[in-house]
Amino acid sequence: MQIDHIIVLMLENNSFDRMLGWMPGVDGVDLANPRSNPNRAGTQVVQKTTVTRQMKSDPAHDLSDVLAQMTGPNTGFVTNFQLHYAESVAADWAEVMNYYGEGSLPVLHALAQSFVVCDRWFSSVPGPTWPNRFFVHSGTSLGHVGMPEGIFHPSLHLYDQVTVYDQLESAGKSWAIYYGDVPQTLTMTHMLKHPFKFHTMPQFFTDARGTEANFPNYSFIEPNYFGSGQNDEHPPSDILRGEVLLAQVYNAIRNNEALWEKTLLVVLYDEHGGFYDHVTPPACVAPDGHVSEFSFAQYGIRVPAILISPWLEKQVLSDDLDHTSLLRYAADKWGLGPLGARTAAAKSFASSWKVADAMRTDVPANIPEPTTLPNPVVAGLNPNQLALVGFSRYLETKTMELAQAAGPAAAKAMTLEIGKRLLWSSAEDRHGEVAVERVDRFFELARKATPTPAGTAKKKRTREKTSVKAAAKKAVATKGAAKKASKVSAKKKTVVGERKTSPRKGKVNPLLKIAAKEIATRAAKAVAKKALAKAVKKSAKRSRR
Repeated sequence: MQIDHIIVLMLENNSFDRMLGWMPGVDGVDLANPRSNPNRAGTQVVQKTTVTRQMKSDPAHDLSDVLAQMTGPNTGFVTNFQLHYAESVAADWAEVMNYYGEGSLPVLHALAQSFVVCDRWFSSVPGPTWPNRFFVHSGTSLGHVGMPEGIFHPSLHLYDQVTVYDQLESAGKSWAIYYGDVPQTLTMTHMLKHPFKFHTMPQFFTDARGTEANFPNYSFIEPNYFGSGQNDEHPPSDILRGEVLLAQVYNAIRNNEALWEKTLLVVLYDEHGGFYDHVTPPACVAPDGHVSEFSFAQYGIRVPAILISPWLEKQVLSDDLDHTSLLRYAADKWGLGPLGARTAAAKSFASSWKVADAMRTDVPANIPEPTTLPNPVVAGLNPNQLALVGFSRYLETKTMELAQAAGPAAAKAMTLEIGKRLLWSSAEDRHGEVAVERVDRFFELARKATPTPAGTAKKKRTREKTSVKAAAKKAVATKGAAKKASKVSAKKKTVVGERKTSPRKGKVNPLLKIAAKEIATRAAKAVAKKALAKAVKKSAKRSRR
């Protein structure tokens, strides 16, 4: 078996029992004697199958919540949900315990029935999205167990650890991040130095159709986290939208025979999202000395994990694994440098999987994409969205530094552009859309300022330039929309204190200049807090990390 490419697709917030507990042969749901959790009145809420695709309430999954859920053991899920949703009813509580029956997640279940299912793959931290994603990228969260709440402060939210991408770079292995809208990977400081390594999802499908030798050795895929296109499977988005993404990724690899023969596709979930799982997480090794907030001596709740390759026998693998097991596999395979004590102690799944004598031909040649529902329009942002918006505002300071380096004219234009984005995002509650634009603009300027990596093919450079031009056109169009939105919002009186009057033709509002100048000089924390106050208030009842 020759694996030259590792592709990782990480989705959001689902437990093993919920997604794959129905499968025969796994440590999953006991169909004859389903498990239960008591509600606050002492009545047992029993596991049942569900067909709910858009759960309206987001179960809590902060560190304190997960530790409460794990008491009993693992009997605190329903009561913890009730604690956060006092007005919830029995049907809501049931969804915390319920699981998807065979075939109700057609893509995930088809892959699980054809390849390797890991039924003891635990999240790395009993906590929310960001710390667990840091573990899959670097083997540590540097002691962080929470996420920024709208305001990203580089002194408080410093993620400057060595990453697997640093080690891949040192080993001469190619890598790429393919993302839907706002790449959470970019929040790690070292990643800011590699703008040419980040690509939107259309580029993944282009690269997957290309020559196998030109495809990255290691690639990580991030879904859409925002809006109508959200497909990360985070409530309340339609869970089948994540299924569509999974089908598209699998089919793209499967349709390129040369790439398929040399690829390991790893499908993961970052953490359990507050949904029930019956297995108590075992003890583990702390990654480093950052243990003031948590000991990091116990894994988080189990999550689904599937290993996909035509060279792997269908199997249920029951070794204790976590996100650092992926890093251990890559490190062993390519001789990568150290990634912390957790990774060093982790078991690689390659030590237990069964390799076929010949490449299998009894696997799906193509998996149909299921029909999806429109994502519901909800007020406010979930905690991951809120944290990404906060990071995008911080990213503006990096964009301004790049503009300042280009000269006074570029800096002045960027100052006004940033101010317009600030007003537009708050006026129309379009924080997600503006966060995407901020990322686009950062990459545009960063790519112009960064030398093109040695050995980059001419065709590849042309694609990047085309992408930059498209982003620039989008930014120009967005400015007009922002101006229109600002006028509309003034009539609705949705922005108070940001400006006194609507801008007159040919002149820039004085208060807009002030706001933009504050951002340009890195003093935008107070302005950002005010701009996001509305979103934070709306999110207060439903925000769960």
